Amino acid sequence: MIRFIIAATTFLASLLTQGQIKVPQASPKALFTQTVGLTEVEIEYSRPSIKGRIVFGDLVPFSKIWRAGANANTTISFTDDVTINGATLKKGKYALYVMPKAEEWEIYFYNDTNNWGTPEKWDDAKVALKTSAKTEILHKSVETFTIGISNTDFNGANLDFLWEKTAVSLHFEVPTNKTAIASIDKTLNGPTSGDYFAASQYYYNINGDLNKALVYVNKAYEMNEKKPFWYTRLKSQIQAKLGDYKGAIETAKNSLEGAKSANNLDYIKMNEESIKEWTKK
Repeated sequence: MIRFIIAATTFLASLLTQGQIKVPQASPKALFTQTVGLTEVEIEYSRPSIKGRIVFGDLVPFSKIWRAGANANTTISFTDDVTINGATLKKGKYALYVMPKAEEWEIYFYNDTNNWGTPEKWDDAKVALKTSAKTEILHKSVETFTIGISNTDFNGANLDFLWEKTAVSLHFEVPTNKTAIASIDKTLNGPTSGDYFAASQYYYNINGDLNKALVYVNKAYEMNEKKPFWYTRLKSQIQAKLGDYKGAIETAKNSLEGAKSANNLDYIKMNEESIKEWTKK
């Protein structure tokens, strides 16, 4: 009996020891978050490698749904509703599946995110959105399957799939303007100097209502006792966009003086270049 207990204890200890061994995964896990405008996009997936195999049309068959990775299903989440090829995808978390074809991929955003790979029983009712994107041929092979987000701006980005010599990019749009302007309107009920400056800067960056941008930057400047030179820098840029080059030059000279006092070389350079450019107008 004692021998049995000792043997059992030894066996159990060996199992526990084995459970503590760490080895690398053949298809390592990846997790990243990208901000697009004001929307957070998070992607979690596993990354298989070619390892001398033929991928598309062989390892990954054409015209069959694929998990877009390895191991558990790939997931993607959005903190806001997004628009893809004219269709709205509600904010939330989705499993991401694709159906590779030679010239295009079908891409599925699937409501059930708890699958090991492709669901045993595919349910079309769980497809939140189905769309497609054209394939592109790469000159250089990508060894490890990669999902990324590229070409980001205030209003959208591309969701990219790269493997072997195939690339697929799906553009999506985010509601930045709607969210930002709503935030501006709400905040400016009791604004600070910084709030006015941020609002002005946003309208300038999106080439929006420049007259409103000018009003806001003036209010920001009036409320701030320190009279920051970056405030007057922004004001000069707005004036120039509005065609008031004479006013823009005078404001830029004001900003230049402040930048020189602060020994800010970047703003000195920007103001000097702008004054030179606007003098020619």
